Amino acid sequence: MKKLLYLFAIFSLMTSCVSKKNQAIKQNILTLKDSYCKAPFQYNYSKKLPSYNSDSILSANKELKGTFSDQSILILNALDNLDEVHDIMKLKKDSSLSAQVKVLQLKTRINSKITIALTELDAVAAEFDCEGERVAQIGSYVDNLNSSRNNKLILYSIVAGAAASIAGGIVKDGGWSSAIDIGGGALGAGFGLATLNPKGKKVEFVHQRNLLRDIWHEKLESPNFPPFIWYMYTEKKFSNKESHSIIQSMKQRWLHYQFDDNQKDANSSVIFSDGGYYRADDLQNRAAMLNQMQSATRTINQNINYLLLDLDKLVL
Repeated sequence: MKKLLYLFAIFSLMTSCVSKKNQAIKQNILTLKDSYCKAPFQYNYSKKLPSYNSDSILSANKELKGTFSDQSILILNALDNLDEVHDIMKLKKDSSLSAQVKVLQLKTRINSKITIALTELDAVAAEFDCEGERVAQIGSYVDNLNSSRNNKLILYSIVAGAAASIAGGIVKDGGWSSAIDIGGGALGAGFGLATLNPKGKKVEFVHQRNLLRDIWHEKLESPNFPPFIWYMYTEKKFSNKESHSIIQSMKQRWLHYQFDDNQKDANSSVIFSDGGYYRADDLQNRAAMLNQMQSATRTINQNINYLLLDLDKLVL
């Protein structure tokens, strides 16, 4: 009897520790539930997008092709700087000091637009990065909840088996002793099987400003992205193969790798909503998708870098 009391004392102590850990985890989840990545000031970007008629733009600016790549010409058009470039080309024929000063003034005007574009890229990439970190943090807490749950069930299984063994030793009647052993074994096995739950715990996660929703719908439905960034995402000329835009290629990968090519599941996923209850797998998918978009956003810097090199060739 003393052994049984001792066993229950240990059990009570261990479950108390697990309970305190769960309370701490749940408190941390509350602090992460709503986004801290949103900028304190919401800038209302113009919803006017640059022209997607890239072939016409390139055809109308054939004289620039000796100095600028097609992508650089399209970026200049998106930044509304084509007139400045044409003026520079005319002024380069004049070697006077006043013409050189005007060239530098025009280049400064172009550089100003490029600087704004670069800061927009950095801001969007930073928010993707921040959201990815937030998802990763809450994902680790859900993993801890699932781990604590499994630890509890393993503990219950051990205690059930030990209690049955002790009780079986105390009870002298052979029939009752066998029944206790069988019942304890079944109970322990039940707790063990419960740890195999593949889905685990759910946690509420809110993201009303959902950066991934516009990407999935391929439509700028919110003020989440500046028009220039959205243009770079959606103009096919800026993708590697030029057959799909950056976000079209991204969507194809998400559908295949995150949703096993199940379009219906993807469209109804909590990932593209205002938020809801997430399981660990959903959080891992969301974190991966945010990180992929962060990388895709940063690669646009390469296009702008090539534009700056082309611009220097024109002015020098």
